Amino acid sequence: MKYLNIYNKWKQNPIEFWKNNAKDVVWKKFPENILTKKNDNFYEWFSDGVMNSSYNAIDKNILEGRGDQVAIYYDSPITNSKSKLTYNELKDKVSQFAGALKKYNILKGDRVIVYMPMIPEAVIAVLAIARLGAVHSVVFGGFASKELAVRIDDCSPKLIISASCGLEPGRIVEYKPLLDEAIKLSKHKVSNCIIFQRSQLEASLNRGIDVSWNEIIKDAEFIDPVPVKGNDPLYILYTSGTTGQPKGVVRDNAGHLVSLKWSMKNVYNVNPGDVFWAASDIGWVVGHSYIIYAPLFQGCSTVLFEGKPVGTPDAGTFWRIISEYKVKSFFTAPTALRAVKKEDNEGKYINREKLKSLKTLFLAGERADPDTVSWLEKKLQIPIIDHWWQTETGWPIASNPTGIELLPIKKGSPTVPLPGYDIDILDNQGKKLSSNKLGSICIKLPLPPSCLPTLWNADDRFVEAYLSKFPGYYETGDAGFMDDDGYIFVMSRTDDVINTAGHRLSTGAMEEVISNHSDVAECAVVGARDDLKGEVPIGLACLNAGCNREHDEICKEIVNMIRNEIGPVASFKKVAIVQTLPKTRSGKILRKTIRSIINKETWSMPPTVENPDVFEDCKKALSKFNII
Repeated sequence: MKYLNIYNKWKQNPIEFWKNNAKDVVWKKFPENILTKKNDNFYEWFSDGVMNSSYNAIDKNILEGRGDQVAIYYDSPITNSKSKLTYNELKDKVSQFAGALKKYNILKGDRVIVYMPMIPEAVIAVLAIARLGAVHSVVFGGFASKELAVRIDDCSPKLIISASCGLEPGRIVEYKPLLDEAIKLSKHKVSNCIIFQRSQLEASLNRGIDVSWNEIIKDAEFIDPVPVKGNDPLYILYTSGTTGQPKGVVRDNAGHLVSLKWSMKNVYNVNPGDVFWAASDIGWVVGHSYIIYAPLFQGCSTVLFEGKPVGTPDAGTFWRIISEYKVKSFFTAPTALRAVKKEDNEGKYINREKLKSLKTLFLAGERADPDTVSWLEKKLQIPIIDHWWQTETGWPIASNPTGIELLPIKKGSPTVPLPGYDIDILDNQGKKLSSNKLGSICIKLPLPPSCLPTLWNADDRFVEAYLSKFPGYYETGDAGFMDDDGYIFVMSRTDDVINTAGHRLSTGAMEEVISNHSDVAECAVVGARDDLKGEVPIGLACLNAGCNREHDEICKEIVNMIRNEIGPVASFKKVAIVQTLPKTRSGKILRKTIRSIINKETWSMPPTVENPDVFEDCKKALSKFNII
């Protein structure tokens, strides 16, 4: 088996493995120190190497003859506009904007916040910052002022780059008032804000601090890439946690480049010239890794999409883009395709002839329920690959390595660990569990290249959050098991494993059963406190569009399905039908908040929530159980 040979080759000599893969990138100075151990908790990859990420994303491709190839396809069904940039054009724009930043004294190591919508200028800004050897921190466009202020204070940027507005279906989101309020709230004060004026709304600029994007690029010099060390930070990305202080995940330059480039060929099976599309936002890690950097590192064309899976204008938007740009590999979140399936369960918008360029569809961000995977397999007739990774890792932990070989697909599993990840399943005492036993999924140190070396200005918090519970391991925070074939099954977050009458049960396993109901589009299961059994599961379910059946009948069927497939031990007796599940803007279901509401715990509105109004619908639906 090709995969096992490569995985074992890494395991036998990880230093040599990553040294060989580092030869696929362009260095000003090739590293002598491949891995440096600073102490038991802190490691660095390629620390003495010298390179530049922007050079490897742009200039390298031009030198290899891809200057006239499209680097970025921009598609905005919200504005009904499309454009494209070749690698030559991208270099000019990035180099010029880097020159504009230099006029504002942005130097190597300086932090710059990017607070922008999904437009080409956002990518240009990120790559220009990297070109100068500075550090970018992208904040999801339209994030609340308070949350933006927290990030300003934590990373102390010299400058902020923003736009006049973002766009949602049917409404304009004014960024400038949000930005102004964030600056007012923050203790740290930036010297300037660069504002890109969109045609849909012109923002009023504050004299003395705000400057226009179009004005500052006039007469700006074109800047060559600034060399940086391999362990110099490329960016800081704050985890979008639902509670508490967000964590500033640090990504270094060289490890990020080496791992992402390896993943493009070996995981996603794309080559230079292919079109790759990750339907996400650059405010999240998927957008950093697989909209901006990885496709460009690999010499691909990437798609920058400003729209929604449904409603811009319909449930066929994804398929239209894949067909139009001849996308070979597509990556999105399960929640996005559940929304598509909910609106178009018959697959009327899917025309396989027009989608013949599409070879593989990848899912990540939430557990991919087998029902949605089966639906996609039936409609698309291509491999549907669930894979698993985190903001902290920056690239997949486990996947079906389609560029090496297509392994047998097991629904509910992201398949196998990738080279670099040595995974054990541990119990609460840190003891390694045998196959098929549910426990904490942990990764042996050192973590591979691209994974966070620490948190920004918070080494102690990094150790406490990730390394303290299981010494010698990184704690993923996910619960699951490994089967006899070495396949990983990620069942839920660790705190979503519930204890019912002494039995540890996975809410993810229950969600998997519920999602198999023919009328259910998506669902969530959380634990509610119970005086007798400690905890009992409660389900929330959304139904497919057009379902007219009695809700009580559907609920009884769901309860019986859990009883038949998991057993009476689950004590699953309560399920409520809701219109929409509470989600973050990145599509993750807010299970922790739902659990807090059910258990009458103190909670606050998560800053990442997509639609705050959905909580009232949930409360109303749950009120029939007299627990709200």
